[in-house]
Parts: sequence; structure tokens; C-alpha cells
Amino acid sequence: MKTQIFCLVFLFISVAQGLNPKCDTQDHGSTLQVFHIYSQCSPFKPSKPLSWEEDMLSMLAKDQGRLQYLSSLVAGKSVVPVASGRQIVQSPTYIVRAKIGTPPQTMLMAMDTSNDAAWIPCNGCIGCSSKVFNTAKSTTFNTLGCHAAQCKQVPNPTCGGSACIFNMTYGSSSIAGNLSRDTVALATDPIPSYTFGCLQKTTGKSVPQQGLLGLGRGPLSLLSQTQHLYKSTFSYCLPSFRSPNFSGSLRLGPKGQPIRIKYTQLLKNPRRPSLYFVNLIGIRVGRRVVDIPPKALAFNPSTGAGTIFDSGTVFTRLVEPAYVAVRNAFRRRVKVANVTSLGGFDTCYTVPIVAPTITFMFTGMNVTLPQENLLIHSTAGSITCLAMASAPDNVNSVLNVIANMQQQNHRVLFDVPNSRLGVARERCT
Repeated sequence: MKTQIFCLVFLFISVAQGLNPKCDTQDHGSTLQVFHIYSQCSPFKPSKPLSWEEDMLSMLAKDQGRLQYLSSLVAGKSVVPVASGRQIVQSPTYIVRAKIGTPPQTMLMAMDTSNDAAWIPCNGCIGCSSKVFNTAKSTTFNTLGCHAAQCKQVPNPTCGGSACIFNMTYGSSSIAGNLSRDTVALATDPIPSYTFGCLQKTTGKSVPQQGLLGLGRGPLSLLSQTQHLYKSTFSYCLPSFRSPNFSGSLRLGPKGQPIRIKYTQLLKNPRRPSLYFVNLIGIRVGRRVVDIPPKALAFNPSTGAGTIFDSGTVFTRLVEPAYVAVRNAFRRRVKVANVTSLGGFDTCYTVPIVAPTITFMFTGMNVTLPQENLLIHSTAGSITCLAMASAPDNVNSVLNVIANMQQQNHRVLFDVPNSRLGVARERCT
């Protein structure tokens, strides 16, 4: 059986003037001539003749260098398609395609700016969906032990034999898994030895079916693990939750980010270090600023109070005094007497309405939301509701959350090195 070897060779292009006269017998003026890089006329020709094997190994080494160079061209700018999980995996989150392992296995992972570690359901998982990552089929997969530094960075770590096991809650669910490592590829960028949780057990129904990609600020987040590659900078545009396509985008790295965009300062809260806090100073309904108690919007590091941008929450939640003030102002502007409720929404209408805009006023930046970011309609279209609600009566009762419904068709830029967050209108549905 003959072995066929196909080699990609480089061509050397040079101006004919000044070449070795033995190689250039005609007067070409200033025309260009093309030579194979190892031809007798090439200035890159080795000083000593190479054997066939040496020739092939030399070209292979140059190919590897070329591939590294090509990778460096895209490393600072990578675009990952984003879709509404509601239409594809029947989940309210937004999803990206991630390729895990060698050879790669594709998983549709939920992107979450308020979580750090990534995790995916693995073979043998109890309570997981049928779509799992088969660790046995990946030649680059390995489980991290209790001695690994990353084991101290996951919630509630324990040692099961030699594996680092973690347990955590997500929404109303709980998950348990082994801390693991493998190659993860987003778009065209492979990320070797990426640390994530390999789920072995889940309970509840709020766990994303094919895993989660943490975009928070913690040590195991995508930002921290790819800091050398993407410089802790990313942005996304979320399409409408009704969109059936991967028409949104997650842009990784400082290159290719919008230039004409307004920013507000990112704040750090030691009680919730992974979250993206901003300073919300007021809310306007129509053209009038709503009278809200200052404490309801104030950033307070000692209590964890303040306002965050979050890609995982569906509808914006405001602390009760702020929500009641905004809701009442909205009702007054709509001027429809018959207000009803639907599930957790308390400002709904059974007749067509003309809704006022709502503007979130941040330090240095205002974000004005049109009707498509404010109203949700019943399946039959007979009921229209204000797509906001009061914060739940739990540990998050002091937290205002700007959620993904209100972020749709906007470019939201997280520039962590410069401690700023930017928002610009962008249609990506």
C-alpha cells in the first residue's frame, strides 16, 4: 500500500531586479517572479542540501509556526453565535454552541453572567437530560483531584476518592459533579485544559439541559481562564426570545467591540464578587423621572444591595419600593382603568395599549427601552403585560436585576479591565 503525503508549500514572491543572474537570465524590469521557497533561486534555500525527511520536517515546523500566527490573528476577536434557548431547547436562557473534548462533542450551553464555573452533564449523570458529554470518548479529558488549586475555588468541595467533588444550588435545583478539565472551543478558538464541572447528579428542573457557561468575574469563569486570550472583555447581543435562529452574538476580546457606545462604571461588591454591579440613579417613565426612595436604588457593599446586569434572569426585577413606583407611573401613562394580572405580572391589559418608554438612568449612561423590551403578550395575544416584577422576598430582595428581556436587541459590553459596562441599541433578531 502506497503512502501518499500531501504538503502545503509556500511560494516566495520577489522583485526580479537584483536576483542571482544564474536564476534570472532575462531582463524582467520591475515585474514579479514566483519561486518555491526551497528552489535554487530562493534566498531561503538551506545552505546545505537536506534529505527528503529533513525537508518534510522543516516544512512541517514552518507550518506549525504559521498556524500559531494565524491563531494569533483571531485570538483577540472571536464571535460566537447566540440563540434563544426557548425555541431550541425549551429553556428561558440564551445558548451558545460549545465543542468539548477531543474529538469535539457539541453542547448547547446556557450563558450566564452571574455564575463563574462552567458545568456540563456527563455520562452516568443521575437526573440529567439524555444529551450528555461522554468523557470516555475524549482523549484530552481528565478529572482534577483534591490537591488541585481549582478545588478550593468551587462551592462546597469534598473529596471522593481522588476526585474533587462540588455541590451547589442553581435556581430551585441542586447539582453535584466532579471538577474536570478538557479542551473547550467557542467559535474557532480552542481553549486547552479548561476547568469545568462534570455533573454526576441533578435535582429540580431549573438546570440548563446541556450545561452552563459562566461569564462572571470569579476565578473559574470564562473571563479568568481566558484572560491571556480575551483580556477579560466581552459583549453580547441577545435576539428576541421568539427568534428561532442563532442570530445573536457573543464577542470575545477587546477587538471588534463597538466604538460608539456609552458607558457606566462597573462596581465591585465583596458580598457578591462575581456579579456585574452598576450605579442606577433613577428611572424615567415617558419623560418624567419617577419618585423612588434613594435607598431602593443605592449601591451598598455591606448588604449586597444595588443593581446588576444579568443574562440569566428573564424579566427585570426591582426592589419593591422602586417597582411599585415605576408600575404606578406606567399605569398612569397608559390610562386604561381595567388592570388585571397574569401569573407573576400584576400590570396586564386585555385591550390594546400604547405603552410609554421606560429609561434606566445610570451614572454616565441612559438606556431607553421601547415597547418590545417592555411588554409581554399571551400566546393568544389577548393579554399584554408589563414585563417587570417586584424582587422576590428572599436574599435577593435588595437586588435590582436588569434582565435579558430588557437587554434584547442591545449590545451590552463588559469591559472589566477598565471597570465599565456599555450599552448600545443593536438589532440582532
